[in-house]
Amino acid sequence: MMEFSYYPGCSLHSTAKEFDQSVRAVFQTLSVPLYDLPDWNCCSASSAHSLNQDLSLALPGRNIAIAQRQARDVVMPCAACYNRHKTTQHALRFQPEQRQMVEEAAGFTFEDSVEIRTPLEVIIQQIGLERVKQQVKNPLNGLKVVDYYGCLLVRPSEITRFENPDNPVFMRQILSVLGAEPVSWSYATDCCGGGLSFTKPKVAARMVQRLVDFAREAGADAIVTSCPLCQLNLEMRQSKEPFPIFYFTELMGLAFGLPESKAWWKLHLIDPVQLLNRLELLQ
Repeated sequence: MMEFSYYPGCSLHSTAKEFDQSVRAVFQTLSVPLYDLPDWNCCSASSAHSLNQDLSLALPGRNIAIAQRQARDVVMPCAACYNRHKTTQHALRFQPEQRQMVEEAAGFTFEDSVEIRTPLEVIIQQIGLERVKQQVKNPLNGLKVVDYYGCLLVRPSEITRFENPDNPVFMRQILSVLGAEPVSWSYATDCCGGGLSFTKPKVAARMVQRLVDFAREAGADAIVTSCPLCQLNLEMRQSKEPFPIFYFTELMGLAFGLPESKAWWKLHLIDPVQLLNRLELLQ
């Protein structure tokens, strides 16, 4: 049976609870067990990797050591967590001095026996779109969306090795199976300014509004993302008429007809219920 360890990270315990809840609900519906990584720790984003290079590798290294003992690949919904763990994994594989430091700090010997995966990768590459399609009870007909990945899943591409770094399509494929209408745009991997959200909020606000304006121009009703930092920044920093921002797993739960999806909308800073009601997508 297909099963995975699960690393929620800090954001999914706080500002991105709806992402955590929707990932768990979707994987349960698809009959794919997720087992929380025991005694996991913060991945080092964003403070440690700005201040201490060794610590920024050792903290994810400890989680990799735990995952190795669990002998299961790890699902990591948060793009920042994914990026930090993939960076450490790359160092463990290709940088002997860094590998020795991480092994000593985490108290293990790296075997390269587990992989770090995003929910998008697992759904497309291992579960399969046909299995997703079988669970669709409430097709998202009429919902026009743009898919947004942000920076951390795709860059640096030699480290994250996520799909196509210039033109990723995994989210678009899932949204199409759900019955939504992904519309074309050229900004799926542009930065939202999340890293500047508190140090240079005016710059971040301009970057966010640029993305929202381009999404509207493309004819979309909403932006769909898989990054909790992007989702929060995109909701917080808009300066014009509010534009809904969804996690892709929330839309999966809605299309699956999961009753718990009703609770997720209340956790948004920009309420998407008006849009969903207008399209008659809420049961």
